[in-house]
Amino acid sequence: METKKHLGLENLPVPKGSYHKKKLLGRGSSSGHGKTSSRGSKGQTSRAGRHFYLGFEGGQSPMIRRVSKRGFTSKFQTVYQIVNLERLSKIKADLVTPQVLWEKGIVASRNVRVKILGHGEIKSAKKVQAHAFSRSAEEKIKKAGGTTEVMNAIRTR
Repeated sequence: METKKHLGLENLPVPKGSYHKKKLLGRGSSSGHGKTSSRGSKGQTSRAGRHFYLGFEGGQSPMIRRVSKRGFTSKFQTVYQIVNLERLSKIKADLVTPQVLWEKGIVASRNVRVKILGHGEIKSAKKVQAHAFSRSAEEKIKKAGGTTEVMNAIRTR
């Protein structure tokens, strides 16, 4: 009668190549590991007890020190000049454009986009042209009987 073997870790065969002979270093040139003992030539890597920190780049200033640590500014961000409704209500003109805002000194540049925000109240009906509007600004302008018009982007070149 044949006895069944119990399958367990103790019965598994050892995979071929899992045991290696210890590499004997510095035992003459004929051993294959003589002279420099498989460490190459002179320098930091050939010495005993050498240790490099993570990210070591051979004395060159490491990437982790070259890269800025705080913040990020996208070069593709859209920059707006902000104008609130309380500033618009002081303008007497019926048509308010970025050009009018620049002439009145409300915005600093005529080559940067203008966004209208809803802080404050507007009493009279005005047609307002800008590059962007907040939702509350748009609602307040329409409630006062005015209209909003979104302009295309400015080309400065």
